[in-house]
Amino acid sequence: MQRRISRQVRVGEALIGGGAPVSIQSMTNTQTSDTEATIEQIRGLEAAGCDIVRVSVPDLPSAQALRGIMDGISIPLVADIHFDHTLALEAISQGVHKLRLNPGNIRDPEKIKLIADKAGEKGIPIRIGVNSGSIDRERYGKPTPEALVQSGLDEAELLESRGFRDIVISLKSFDVTTIIDAYRLMAQQTDYPLHLGVTEAGLLRQGTIRSAVGIGALLAEGIGDTLRVSLTAAPVEEIGVGIEILKSLDMLERGFTIISCPTCARCKLDLESIAIEVERRLSAIDTLPPLRIAVMGCVVNGPGEAKDADVGVAGAQDGGVIFAHGKAVRKVTAEAMVDELIAEVQRVADAR
Repeated sequence: MQRRISRQVRVGEALIGGGAPVSIQSMTNTQTSDTEATIEQIRGLEAAGCDIVRVSVPDLPSAQALRGIMDGISIPLVADIHFDHTLALEAISQGVHKLRLNPGNIRDPEKIKLIADKAGEKGIPIRIGVNSGSIDRERYGKPTPEALVQSGLDEAELLESRGFRDIVISLKSFDVTTIIDAYRLMAQQTDYPLHLGVTEAGLLRQGTIRSAVGIGALLAEGIGDTLRVSLTAAPVEEIGVGIEILKSLDMLERGFTIISCPTCARCKLDLESIAIEVERRLSAIDTLPPLRIAVMGCVVNGPGEAKDADVGVAGAQDGGVIFAHGKAVRKVTAEAMVDELIAEVQRVADAR
């Protein structure tokens, strides 16, 4: 896969574009003015693997809370600004790491230019967050891919007119085919880093699927420098989905990956329960390196089809077989299967 190499933007200590690894973002759902609650939620996102976090800034108390929030977290903070340009100016004065502006709702060019000037003085990048639900319909018409792209390019041109080029662009829609076409067009017309996402993707199951299809398709084409999975769920769930999308494309070496079969009549075990318990136990090991761990229902699937796994277990009538790197290691009873698998994982991890 040939990745599109964009220009690079620094967000605090994080890098977006320029060949940097694709970063994972999320957004809090606490009241931003409640500094303690917001810090607590962000720390949970950090622990889950979030690289950059965004908070909504709907009012002045929220903007004034940004410095205190940044003092309590370890990842870069992005201020999400809508309608009121003075909130962007306050976020800049607080030293926020990045701004997100929606070109659909701050339409006065002079206000955008003022934000660009102040952000440029402080070295604060701006994401142009185009959204199909908020583009200027009188100016661009229906939210077609072409309309989303033109909205983003027009806003970028406005920032560029002030000599500002620390820009990231997103083109979000609920419609997956729209965003795929829009990002393809934008990738051909600019070298700015692209922030991927399917907006308002839905509840956990639906939103995961829509996001995986849309974001995954673009990443597979080499398009995209950072991403956010937008779910109607706890924000920490977004991180898990984002991580799995990147893992599925071999774009992230972080943590373990469970490989498990869908089961059939050959399976004599409660494989789902075993796989869930294995995942739970492995999640508690903080120092685990990137490993592929197979939990398979029979010897047909493991170690046969799962021979590329680092460690695995294949079920049998009276227990199972632990295997490592495609070779059987030992037979185990059904009762000891999870313990023995975890022990083998630890052994392989320690040998790395």
